[in-house]
Amino acid sequence: MSKIKFSSWLLAFLITGSIFALLSFSEIEKVEDKKGTDPQISAPQDYKIVCPKIPEELTFCGEEVPLYNIDVFERMEREIISNTYWHSSTLLFLKRANRWFPVIEDILEKNNVPNDFKYLALIESNLTNVVSPKGATGFWQFMKAAGKKYGLEINKLVDERYHVEKSTEAACKYLKDAYAKYGNWTLAAASYNMGTNGTSRQLERQKTTSYYNLVLSEETTRYIFRILAAKEILTNPEKYGFFVEENQLYQPYKTYTEEVKQPIEHLADWAHSKGINYKILKMFNPWLRDNYLTNKKNKTYEIKLPEEGTVEIIK
Repeated sequence: MSKIKFSSWLLAFLITGSIFALLSFSEIEKVEDKKGTDPQISAPQDYKIVCPKIPEELTFCGEEVPLYNIDVFERMEREIISNTYWHSSTLLFLKRANRWFPVIEDILEKNNVPNDFKYLALIESNLTNVVSPKGATGFWQFMKAAGKKYGLEINKLVDERYHVEKSTEAACKYLKDAYAKYGNWTLAAASYNMGTNGTSRQLERQKTTSYYNLVLSEETTRYIFRILAAKEILTNPEKYGFFVEENQLYQPYKTYTEEVKQPIEHLADWAHSKGINYKILKMFNPWLRDNYLTNKKNKTYEIKLPEEGTVEIIK
């Protein structure tokens, strides 16, 4: 290509680019002018990505969180940032907490266990009846041996780890035992994750009496801070950008209980006799693990049934 042709081509390219740039800037200005007035142009979520402000003071069960320590502060900040910007998870926290926290709070209060432990259940299971790869089950993530130790019935037909009220009672027993051992609710909570044997071993090995001084696995290092972040954000959701209308929250179930002392040959038939179906029965009683209940010892079971109008039955 000759120098003259190349120069002409370059000049044409620069002129064309300048025109496109001017047009683009003009369009940007038009969009900026319309932002905030035209809902089709405004972003669906009108926020900036910022670093959330960490409270100057935090407590867990009335015990101070030493935020003056740089490591403690940064660990706390990590969990606040993670939960602030993990929108889907935190929105579900807010929705489910409205249904289940009142149930858990009453049982904690009755057992003289601090209210903050409801957030432990939240971060353990997201307030769902999940099963971990290791077999920990339910809202409070009990392993089978620990569940039985604290009074839960666990077999192929009944597994009370799925029973929110009974598993919360069992968790209270564990936490009170741990508090009696350590004299400290923070260590009691940490031991819920790593066990009392592991907690005691690390306290002795590292010559400390504070959770915040321990060098632990990644999971247990984050554990208390995840609880604290859940507490802070759910207590002050709008401070962290979460605006949920009351009618968008999951409402508490309205139920009554029916005592059953005899075997049930087929739970689907039994459910239909109560005006519901098998799925609804299991929805309110996930601790019933099969489609029958032998009840050879004639134990009294309390089965929850929805109040009229609580659930629309699919025809």
